[in-house]
Amino acid sequence: MNISPDVDELIRDAKLMAHLATSVNDRPHVAPVWYAYNDETLSILTDGKKLANIQQNSQVAVSIEKNTDGDAEWMVTLLGTATVQDDPARINDAARKVFAKYLGPDEETWPEYHRQALTNEPPNPQIEIEVASATATQF
Repeated sequence: MNISPDVDELIRDAKLMAHLATSVNDRPHVAPVWYAYNDETLSILTDGKKLANIQQNSQVAVSIEKNTDGDAEWMVTLLGTATVQDDPARINDAARKVFAKYLGPDEETWPEYHRQALTNEPPNPQIEIEVASATATQF
């Protein structure tokens, strides 16, 4: 197991923004993302530069931090390997988990954009990040 039970508990249901770091040709790129986490795998839905970078270099880092009024409570850094999933059923399953985490469990209350993303031709692929290592700091 690459992730301790303590880290697993911190990030599993945390309704926090993660920051995904990719790099191609020694040019880093960091972007905020919504995520779902289960069994040492982080799932995100994305396109654009993040996707292009992952297709060229699958090694990524993810940072997640919880703070209150600007004071950090804890932070976690994950290192792993990303793979692109393009199976519509798999993407929609991941989308439902990610969207439910941030928007609530009732799909009917989700903004139209998110409901329309659940199709036989999803607009964004799913990125699965297999976590190789995790470090955490709690304050």
